[in-house]
Amino acid sequence: MQLDGVLFFPVTPFDAEGGIAERVLAEHVRRGVRAGAGGVFAACGTGEFHALEPGEFERAVAVAVEATAGRVPVFAGAGGPLPSARRFAEAARRAGADGLLLLPPYLVAGPPGGLVRYVTEVAGATDLPLIVYQRNNAVFTPDAAVEVARLPSVCGFKDGLGDIDLMQRIVLAVRESVDKPFQFFNGLPTAELTVPAYRGIGIDLYSSAVFCFAPEISLGFYHAVRAGDAELVRRYLVEFYRPLVELRDRVPGYAVALVKAAVRAGGLDVGGVRPPLLDPTPEHLAELARIVAAGRALAGARPVAAGAELAG
Repeated sequence: MQLDGVLFFPVTPFDAEGGIAERVLAEHVRRGVRAGAGGVFAACGTGEFHALEPGEFERAVAVAVEATAGRVPVFAGAGGPLPSARRFAEAARRAGADGLLLLPPYLVAGPPGGLVRYVTEVAGATDLPLIVYQRNNAVFTPDAAVEVARLPSVCGFKDGLGDIDLMQRIVLAVRESVDKPFQFFNGLPTAELTVPAYRGIGIDLYSSAVFCFAPEISLGFYHAVRAGDAELVRRYLVEFYRPLVELRDRVPGYAVALVKAAVRAGGLDVGGVRPPLLDPTPEHLAELARIVAAGRALAGARPVAAGAELAG
């Protein structure tokens, strides 16, 4: 399946007792789909996959599938130790997911051949389409990327590493060697900041954590990029995304915790993050509110298509 548009990675809400708040999750997903998400990625990085046990994971994915109601594809996270990755893949299939985002193995950094074997064994345990996620301890060479891209069920490659030189070589190698529909994704945290760089090497798709709490900002930026409005894109980057990234980088785990806090500030009671992550401090919440307000002020600007000033 081919994905398009802004990809939505919902948070996983927790209730006062620490369990999954299923009704809140359903509403969160419905709002995202109504806002125009191109796909829903449930129980992945922003959804605290690392903090969910298999039963919770399956329920979170099932709720997302039901709330999406077939309007866009639903992908679910899988990963960790190989037996766990297989177990999560099976749980995602039972929950009705359309595909998997395969997160890195647990802790260890394997050689490229070991990563190929890991992907091959997970792919062999499920009939779901699979997107491979490169980041942290899962770094592929171009040859290894070609090997996994040739697997029948592997339909995409998402990069969370940010090595543009390596990604350019991977994109070229896969497109030269793999004869099937195949998509590349910019999967860096707060991916919009690097969208111009990734588009330069032929990667247009990206995940948007901002879509979780401010779809109007996320879509405003997306449409500005698509229209080729370089000035509006620059303003989004300078006035919203760069300050957000600078705040995010102050505390490990804020790539998730700030997003969840912003969803909560928007009126949806998604609770806090699970340890070892920490919720933002009051000072950081106040700064986040100012940054979001600046982004919303920009969201009302209509993008101007490149060359439009010359028309007529």
